[in-house]
Amino acid sequence: MINNTIARRYAKALVQLGSEADLIDRFSEELAAMDRLFAGNGELRAAFGNPAFTAEQKKEIMKELVAKANCSELVGNFLLLLVDKNRVAFLDQIVQTYKKLADEHSGVIRPFIRTAFPLDDAQVASIQGALEKKTGKKVVPQVTVDQTLLGGVVTQIGDTAFDSSVKTQLKRIQDILQKG
Repeated sequence: MINNTIARRYAKALVQLGSEADLIDRFSEELAAMDRLFAGNGELRAAFGNPAFTAEQKKEIMKELVAKANCSELVGNFLLLLVDKNRVAFLDQIVQTYKKLADEHSGVIRPFIRTAFPLDDAQVASIQGALEKKTGKKVVPQVTVDQTLLGGVVTQIGDTAFDSSVKTQLKRIQDILQKG
């Protein structure tokens, strides 16, 4: 719980900075790149968690990473602030929270769409258009094929599911027949 609070506080501050400078998407890309760098390098994560390294050494390492990643000045300063406050360990949570808050700010939703068979671009566009009309937001669908479905589509937006799968429809018919 405390970790989520910390991540939310830092992410919210960065979203506010990004919105003021109209750089929310750029910040998202830069943070995602840094998160991938840390996620893929255990030694790097260990270095920032190691008390044998001084704060100045950690800051120098972060400055080099920021320069190599070609991060903007604001994101670079943000990452150095994480080093100063000893919060680098929360970077992955901050990045995930930032993405959610940035989407909320930009009016974007990212529904998960599961289908029994691969969809072509026209089908995805049709579903996307219907969801945009229903929600009034920009939709960036994440489509996956789920072999456990017999047919149809299951769309998950946050806590809401739109289940038009064949399995669910058959279950409804069964319930109706059993109840008479």
